[in-house]
Amino acid sequence: MATTKNTTKSFEVPAWVKGFDFEVGEIKEEQKNTEFGELINSTSAKNFAEGEVFTGTVVAMNDEFVTVDIGYKQEGLVLAREFRNYDGTMKVKVGDQIQVYLEKLESQMGNLVLSKDKAEILKAWDKISEACEKGEPVEGTVIAKVKGGLSVDIGVKAFLPGSQIDIRPVKNLDKYIGKTMEFKVIKFNKKRGNIVLSRRSILAEERGKMRDETLTQIQEGMIVKGIVKNITDYGAFIDLGGVDGLLHITDMSWGRVKHPSNLLNVGDEIDVKILKYDSSKERVSLGLKQVQPNPWESAKDNYMPGTKVEGEIVSVKDYGIFVELADGIEGLIHVSEMSWTNKKTTNKTYGVGDKIEAVVLEVDVENKRISLGLKQLMPNPWDDLAVKYPAGKIVEGTVKAIVDFGLFVDLGEEVDALIHVSDLSWTKKNINPAEEYKVGQTIKAVVVTVDKENQKFCLGLKQLEEDPWKTIEERMPVGSVVEGEAVRLTEFGVFVELETGIEGLVHISEISEERVEKPADKVAKGDRVKAIVISIDKAAKKIALSMKAVASGEYKASYKPEVAQPSTLADKLKGFKV
Repeated sequence: MATTKNTTKSFEVPAWVKGFDFEVGEIKEEQKNTEFGELINSTSAKNFAEGEVFTGTVVAMNDEFVTVDIGYKQEGLVLAREFRNYDGTMKVKVGDQIQVYLEKLESQMGNLVLSKDKAEILKAWDKISEACEKGEPVEGTVIAKVKGGLSVDIGVKAFLPGSQIDIRPVKNLDKYIGKTMEFKVIKFNKKRGNIVLSRRSILAEERGKMRDETLTQIQEGMIVKGIVKNITDYGAFIDLGGVDGLLHITDMSWGRVKHPSNLLNVGDEIDVKILKYDSSKERVSLGLKQVQPNPWESAKDNYMPGTKVEGEIVSVKDYGIFVELADGIEGLIHVSEMSWTNKKTTNKTYGVGDKIEAVVLEVDVENKRISLGLKQLMPNPWDDLAVKYPAGKIVEGTVKAIVDFGLFVDLGEEVDALIHVSDLSWTKKNINPAEEYKVGQTIKAVVVTVDKENQKFCLGLKQLEEDPWKTIEERMPVGSVVEGEAVRLTEFGVFVELETGIEGLVHISEISEERVEKPADKVAKGDRVKAIVISIDKAAKKIALSMKAVASGEYKASYKPEVAQPSTLADKLKGFKV
């Protein structure tokens, strides 16, 4: 039952507490020393000041935070990312003792704000500061890729800018994650706990030492290993160990190289030959093809004339196509060797990259040239033409083209025949074919020759008739009197047309017994002229005539013309009074 004590005032016990043992009156609270109380007292006794480092115990972990008890009345939270390895695993587990930095005694959530990274920074600061001042390297492990560079664990987290990762620009930063390397501290801020590292300065020092050593060993003709450092349109720069050498595109391969990037990649390790070394300018010229066998040394044995070869077209020009037969070996199929008949279809018929077969015609090892033929793989139409069209055969065809020097006639063969202007007529001279014939006109002609070696198929129109000069001596024997029309006057004589297309010349000395200064003084164009034939040259198609022999009555075949003497000034002045 409830008991009561006398108090200064009466107190009515509420109905809901009846049945409980209690005392009513002035109560003096008695504090007992408990374990919790001792903990509170000990906590209060500690000086938990912000900015100090404390030792605590990991009591809980999740994806975002690690809960740490440092002995304060509240537990503290540390960001979980400060404990993660580069592969995502955690460096700590529940129960581990760690040191943390007290940033805030109470956050908005009522907990301590702690940092492992800042505790480690303070702990390692003296060592890092000393390394920075003395320029000594520190060892660290790349743990993550961050904006602008990499995050490195050197006991504390430090920042490695992308520009300080290597001597050369680096595109793929992921390949460095997890690697342990040496760095130099190039910047730090104790107040902010900010540390900036450089690996490039370490590499530059090492490269300088390697450069000095390499330069003392370099000799022309040496074969050395190098790493492709940079690729340009004209070649590649190769790192020989502190020294860069230029590998020009022309020294990369015995074959054709369109661009250095088709053959090399940055970072490739290759063997190169030192072609030239200029010690004063520290310039090194390198060769890659020179460490490989020269394919032209065995080209004469591998590509015998007459052998059939296969290759890829690498270039098409107006004058032919270049075919790559092997690495460093190219041959030329000249346009004249592509077809027996068609000479103008190289860039229309063939393209770069096409596979093609050909026949080796000639090998010039000294000048690195191989002549190839394509038409040699095809039947030669000239073999059949020589049999099908013997000389003297009359054929019929169509005028296909008219040129200044004659007509091209289509006989239905792969090869067109030519009627040269000189074979159009026995007697007409200075014929303009375009005025006499039309394209598409059907004509008959006589086969003059089929020249297989020089690939010439010639026809003639005049050969359809007998050559009038063949019997000229019978119709106009020497000593006979002939008559014709004066068609041309020159300084040296008069040309007389005796028959259609056949002319004779009356030399100025054969016009008259008297001295003639100008033929026009005695003869006019269009006059009928009577003369004696004094000589005939059938080969040259020339007839010499004499008008004065007719006047003197000398009709004999034995007539000998006078030799014309050049007139002098004295001769011209005879009969004149001076």
